[in-house]
Amino acid sequence: MLFVEYPKCTTCKKAKKWLTDHGVECESRHIKEDNPTVEELKEWHQKSGLPLKRFFNTSGALYREMGLKDKLADMSEDEQYSLLATNGMLVKRPVLVGADFALTGFKEAEWKEKLSIEE
Repeated sequence: MLFVEYPKCTTCKKAKKWLTDHGVECESRHIKEDNPTVEELKEWHQKSGLPLKRFFNTSGALYREMGLKDKLADMSEDEQYSLLATNGMLVKRPVLVGADFALTGFKEAEWKEKLSIEE
């Protein structure tokens, strides 16, 4: 599995600790230093089953600075993928990617279910 994170992000830290505490091994990747490509984003989006808008970090400063709340509706999917691929800080994180799934953000119940973890 791939864990895409921004190490300074508190939600990413919480998710990483949760994975470690549950013995889940995955490769970590710094989202700002190694930005997702358009191809990766398309693959993750397809695996997630989520609307593409859920891949945007809507609470991020860059999202607000660029006024994306009002612009996304007028952009094609390809334009949105290209935009996400320009800067990792636009991508909602963390992203956990497995063979047949992709999760954005950290919702413990959702991760538990997807990883079949029981407590």
